[in-house]
Amino acid sequence: MKFPSPVSVSWMSEFLDAKVAGNTRAEILGINEIHRVEKGDMVFVDHPKYYDTCLNSAADFIIINTDDVNIPDGKTIFIVTDPFESYLKIVQHFSPFLPASKSIDDSLKVGEHTIIMPNVFIGKNVVIGNNCIIHPNVTIHDNTIIGNDVIIQSGTVIGGDAFYYNTKKNRPVWYKKMLSCGNVVLEDFVEIGTGCMIDRGVTAETRIGQGTKLDNMVHIGHDVTVGKNCLFAAQVGIAGGTIIEDGVTLWGQVGVSKTLTIGSNAVVLAQSGVPSSLAGGKTYFGYPAEDASIKRRELVWIKRIPELWKKVMES
Repeated sequence: MKFPSPVSVSWMSEFLDAKVAGNTRAEILGINEIHRVEKGDMVFVDHPKYYDTCLNSAADFIIINTDDVNIPDGKTIFIVTDPFESYLKIVQHFSPFLPASKSIDDSLKVGEHTIIMPNVFIGKNVVIGNNCIIHPNVTIHDNTIIGNDVIIQSGTVIGGDAFYYNTKKNRPVWYKKMLSCGNVVLEDFVEIGTGCMIDRGVTAETRIGQGTKLDNMVHIGHDVTVGKNCLFAAQVGIAGGTIIEDGVTLWGQVGVSKTLTIGSNAVVLAQSGVPSSLAGGKTYFGYPAEDASIKRRELVWIKRIPELWKKVMES
């Protein structure tokens, strides 16, 4: 999330009641999570395991709960007791929840020849391009950007909150919601089936590339990037932070784990599970998803186990 205008280190330190070390003259452009940080961004870290990752990331500003770290040149740290609570305070200030007062917000920008059917909900600061069709009972949450020639079928939700929680087992409620302030971008010629769910990014964007087609009941998690001309069949689920490159086909009920990459033009056959990255240009099957030709030979051998066991026992 980018701030409306750059924020000074002194303002932020006072806002967070934080002690500051490092570069105090720079200006903060926004806040992001570690997977999506850019130069000028702020990020938070509350576990020693990730201190170095955050300090050496693209982020120039780090909210942290210790001063016993080496600060890279030019960077700034804000030392607080609970960095996660500081993150929540920043998001609530710059991107507060504002309840809707009508089904379609007055801020909507819509292109020519676009059709919005009855019973559609559209939140604040949404942009929809030309020649789109938004079918009944679609929900489009705040800050969504939709290109030209996009079709969204009934019952789909675009821009719901990320399924993303800060976990601490020393508090009564272990899982505390990490507030979402990102958005969803649907590029030109995207088609979304009925009953699909595309979560917005935590602090950045979830993006569906040009020409990609989603069947019914597909779930796309937060901060996922889907390339151009992909094809996802019914009940595909993709976890947060994953990158799906151009031309990938995922057949029915494929499950994809978080923060991995599926290479261009890969095909994953139905009911497969993808726990780690896959190279492009191949066909995969099974769990864990592997080269489909190898997996099929494995299945043949598995079926022969009783026969082989019988021969062993008779010998």
